[in-house]
This record gives sequence, C-alpha cells and structure tokens, in this order.
Amino acid sequence: MNNVTQLAFWKHLVTPNNYSLSKIPDLSGKIAIVTGANSGLGYATTVALAANGAHVFLGCRNKQRAEDAIERAKVEIKETYPSTVAVGKMEFLELDLNDIRKVRESSRVFLEKGLPLHILVNNSGIMATPFELSADGIETQFAVNHMGHFVFTLGLLDRLKESQPSRIVQLSSMVHEMAPRGGIVFDKLNDANAMSSMTRYGQSKLANLLFARALARRLAHEKVYVNIAHPGYVDSNLANRTGETYGGFVGKMSTVSSKVFGMKPKEGALTQLYLATSPEIEEQDVRGRYFIPIAKEIQPSSYGRDEELQEKLWTFSENLVKEKIGA
Repeated sequence: MNNVTQLAFWKHLVTPNNYSLSKIPDLSGKIAIVTGANSGLGYATTVALAANGAHVFLGCRNKQRAEDAIERAKVEIKETYPSTVAVGKMEFLELDLNDIRKVRESSRVFLEKGLPLHILVNNSGIMATPFELSADGIETQFAVNHMGHFVFTLGLLDRLKESQPSRIVQLSSMVHEMAPRGGIVFDKLNDANAMSSMTRYGQSKLANLLFARALARRLAHEKVYVNIAHPGYVDSNLANRTGETYGGFVGKMSTVSSKVFGMKPKEGALTQLYLATSPEIEEQDVRGRYFIPIAKEIQPSSYGRDEELQEKLWTFSENLVKEKIGA
C-alpha cells in the first residue's frame, strides 16, 4: 500500500462519518438491483433501499435464500423503520456470477420486465477461495468478482441510460493494493501457482476499480454516475472459505477477528448507500471516484488510476466474453 493511500485510509478512522441511514432520501418510484443481496452488505443495502420506498431486485443464485432474505427484510423494516409508510417491493432475480452465459440471461430477464433501472449495486463477491475455475474456465475470483459484473452491467447499460439520472455502484476493496506487480497478470489468470489466493483477490478487486473508472469515463456525458466503494472491514460471510484455502486455524481466526473488529453490515453498507442514494452525487457531479468508510473519498493506488491499464482490461474482458459466449 503506498504511503499516501495508507495515510488517507487511517485518517478515516478519526474523522466523522459522512452518511447515515437517516440521510437516505425518499426512493419511491426508483428501481434497484443489488447483487449478492441475501446476506451481509447486500442484504443491509436491500433493507435500506426498500425501507425508503425503492423497488429492489435481489440478484442471487439461490431462490430460497433470496426469498428468506425478503421475509427477514420485511420484518426488519417494520421493526427498524416503524414510521415507513410505503415499503418498496422486493423480488428475486436469478443471477449466477460464476457463469457469464447465465449472467447475460439474467440481464435479459430483467430487461423483458420493461422496468426502468435507477440503481445498480454490484455488491456480490468472493474472497480467498481455493484455486478453482468458473463454469467458463476462468479463475473463480476474477470470474465472479469482475467478469460476472462486467457482463451484467453492460447488459443493463442501455436501460440505465434510458432511466437517467441513475447510479452504478461498484464494490472494490483496499486489498486492490495487494494486486501483483503490473496490476493484472493477464497471461497467468488461470495459473494456479502464479500467486496466492489473497493476491488473486486483490487482482480481482483492482479489476473492479479499473472497470468502474473506465465505464465512468465512457459515461461522462450521461447522467449515469459510476463510483466505487470500499466498505471497510465488515463482519460478513465474504471470507467463509478462508479455512479451505489456508487451513482450519486461519479460518477460525478470520471468523473471530471479523466478529470482534468488523463493522456490522448495516454500518458497512453506508458507503455504497451514499453512492447509490445521496443527492450530493448528482449535485456535485461525482463520477469515477473511490470512497472508503464512511463515504470518504481517497485516491486509489497508482494501478487503479492507470487509464492504459483500464483500457487494456476492458479490451481483454470484451474479448474473453466473445471467446466464451459470443458477442
């Protein structure tokens, strides 16, 4: 982690939070999609959006888990937001980010509903998993964290333009600073011995950041606001396979550490909620920017700011999609 970014990161611990649930405006009439919405940050984001009137689609693999999350959310909203008059509708949208053909189908299913789309929160992700290949033969962390969201977002982009002003929030992580030398090692993505699991995670999170900044540049003349969030250290199930990768003791320590030191998902979700809902984003024309908890802007790493690397990743991703499922 470079010194400038490191200092900026630690500074956030002693500066006031810039957003809260009470600041979320009325979202009646807004349509949102949250990926990975049945647990953790995605669930907390869904609850907050629906509690303020948004119609939220939960982009998840498992229908039963999504429907269970919807029922939990209804109860939580009733208990936590007793003054809410009109709770937004919540629906399941099947989304398997591990299979880009299914991802493309998921975007098509949403488009066929004929609804606008005002908010897309690319929240879902996996971390520190054992080396595996996706359904398309792509290393899974890169496949799920980057390629799935790349295909999903571009499949919905015309609808987001039609619905503007609209927002795209891409989750990344400070761990993007742990990406390998060069940022993205394109020719060794599927080399099991090229890097550690955490380095592969860092690479995928750098890809999230690069994609979002490249997309924001392409949308500079549209009222589609693309920004990036690092939610912070959160007590969630993101790292639930760490034990498989690094051994049972490390897995248990990771779980204990997140519960003791991690933010609750409701707090961790505030940065992405700020980018998804705050009027400041449109009023101040905030685009392609990187925010850490809670809703504080800092500069990403030098790799994250590298426009040449952003464009290289974009071209690589487009070509990979064509190779796997066609244009």
